[in-house]
Amino acid sequence: MTESTRPDDAETDGGYVRESPALSGDTANRVRDTLGKTWALATREYRLAMRRRWSLGATLVFAAFSVAVVAFGASTAGPGRFDAALVSLVELGVYLVPLVALAVGYDAVVGPEASGSLALVRSLPAPAWTVVVGKYAGRAGALAGSLLVGFAPGLVLATALTGPDAVGPYAVVALAALLAACGFLALGLLVSTVARERTHALGLALAVWLWFVLLHELFALGAIAALDLSETGVVVAVLTNPAACFRVLALAQFDALAGGLAAAVREAGLSIPVTLVTALAWVVGPVALAAWLLERR
Repeated sequence: MTESTRPDDAETDGGYVRESPALSGDTANRVRDTLGKTWALATREYRLAMRRRWSLGATLVFAAFSVAVVAFGASTAGPGRFDAALVSLVELGVYLVPLVALAVGYDAVVGPEASGSLALVRSLPAPAWTVVVGKYAGRAGALAGSLLVGFAPGLVLATALTGPDAVGPYAVVALAALLAACGFLALGLLVSTVARERTHALGLALAVWLWFVLLHELFALGAIAALDLSETGVVVAVLTNPAACFRVLALAQFDALAGGLAAAVREAGLSIPVTLVTALAWVVGPVALAAWLLERR
């Protein structure tokens, strides 16, 4: 670059153009400003979630669910009974946790778009991904609080019935449920970005729940039995379903109590780190796709 074409904010160092401190400072300021707007949107979304009281309802649902399963399953003393209670908690949680998460996320974008508030937020000088990430982070924080607080009474009861050894296995189940909730919340956010009306978003969210929670595993188990799928096919069947990833992560601590795809995975040798990374991808992927779709509108 010659002297006449070099930008005013550039400096040379041994013949190479170096970005000036002023230009670097401007970039840092823009990054801080964008992150600040994302944080502000997330905080606003969290407060709105608390104001709507759905988080309280979700907390009560999770609390009643965890206490009921632990009370009925672990009322008889013994580690075997408690393990069976935790397996029941996982198997029933596969239905409840995704349903609550999708209910939380399905109107995250289409709702504000219908009311006109989304256009107001998008008029701010910030990229579209800040809106998507902010809305997701705020609702994820509220959902995580509801789930963890709701699972706490079950932990207290399990500890009272079986002793302190219950804390570790129960915590694994709760954290796996939290990861599943975040994944299905991301899918709900993606549905909300694709749909143009609330009713369409609700229908798509129910279809997502029906596919991943009920139909996917039925088709996968049928294919495994009928086609004698290889270990790779079994692994693919699990990793393409966030609900199956939750089941595998939560039930990996038990030896012979899991059924369905979780039992088939034991034969396939799917590792926990691979399942964990895939479950995280189910969180990041839908959010990134939703941000891209909103940017293209």
